[in-house]
Amino acid sequence: MSRRQQLVETVREARRARARTDAAEMTALAELAALEGDDHAVADELAPELRISTARVRQRIVRATHIVRRMPRLLAAMESGEIEAYGAGRVLTITAPLSEADALVVDERLADKLAAGTTTMWHADNLARHTRGIVEGVDPGGQAARARAARKDRRVELVHREHATASLDLALPAEVASACYARIDSLARSHGENTGRTMDQCRADVAADLLLGNTADAGRTQPEAAATVYLHMPVDAALGINDTGCELDGYGPIPAVIAREIMTNRRSVWRAVLCDPGTGRPVDLGRSRRQPSEHIRTLVRVRDRECAVPWCHRPARHCDYDHEAEWARDSGVTSVDNGAPKCRSHHRRKNDPRWISHYDPVDGTMTVTTPSGATHTGRREPVMQPRNTQSRKSMPRSRAGDECVNAPTAK
Repeated sequence: MSRRQQLVETVREARRARARTDAAEMTALAELAALEGDDHAVADELAPELRISTARVRQRIVRATHIVRRMPRLLAAMESGEIEAYGAGRVLTITAPLSEADALVVDERLADKLAAGTTTMWHADNLARHTRGIVEGVDPGGQAARARAARKDRRVELVHREHATASLDLALPAEVASACYARIDSLARSHGENTGRTMDQCRADVAADLLLGNTADAGRTQPEAAATVYLHMPVDAALGINDTGCELDGYGPIPAVIAREIMTNRRSVWRAVLCDPGTGRPVDLGRSRRQPSEHIRTLVRVRDRECAVPWCHRPARHCDYDHEAEWARDSGVTSVDNGAPKCRSHHRRKNDPRWISHYDPVDGTMTVTTPSGATHTGRREPVMQPRNTQSRKSMPRSRAGDECVNAPTAK
């Protein structure tokens, strides 16, 4: 066997191994979900183990339960190394709206078709095409119901990407999405000529302007942000002396030049946040009442930026304010140093005795022990990187300690 043939065989065996591993994971996930009786709790426990978000773990659990209960022959194909999780997932998406009885029939017919076909039928796109045909044959009357159910699942998702970019994913009824694209394309073609932008750039600018409410001149120029976001900047970066330490809330680090463009936007609204130059954290704002003031809520959100649970990245502005020392039980004060942002799911998880957590708001260390006994620890990054004495002396500032600028951009 030549070296080239050896390499091809290595790739082929790697695919088989992945398929078998995916099958083992699906089987375990389905059994765990059945034992627990709560997909959310299992997903939360396994998120740090699988090193993906809780939402993605839940998706895996749903698919695992689906394949184990409703498509055993598809699972057997995975166990024999024929198909990986991606290809199986395409089939599961198509069969998800079916009843369990109909799904079992589709499973049988698909397996028979694959057994009698060629290897190219295992290609994910071909697999999906054959599955759609079998589904229509098994339940032709349910086509309209499946379409209505899918159209009810319309949604918008924000997906962060690299290099200070993100995308909006809109799942819409087909005719609505087509009409939206037609309007965007028409405006881009009428406004985008001789602007030095590509048509893709013009279409993106038109869509952003329409969503931001700039309907009169949509797409004529690159849009400016009109929503409120938090931009964390050391003052020397704001002044152009340094090009590090800038962060966009909910996204992460961004280049200083991009941060300055956001900062100098004519619609930006500034709000100064004083940070301790030695630790990089905002100063304390203590309060002793049950409901935290908006000032406390804002400072806690600015300080922590995300849910305090190590593997959860829900932006703090969408989280609850949680008392580390309970207000009612432990006489915990409502203050910055006794508070942490937690998403609604993890806030509720605090009352489950099987979950043990401790959060130190001072240094941002969160330790969580899950029901299986695994302990996970995370620590937040400071809003600004602590400066040593020499760098603090060399940095111009208007008053001591005022070294962190926070701009909720935008209005």
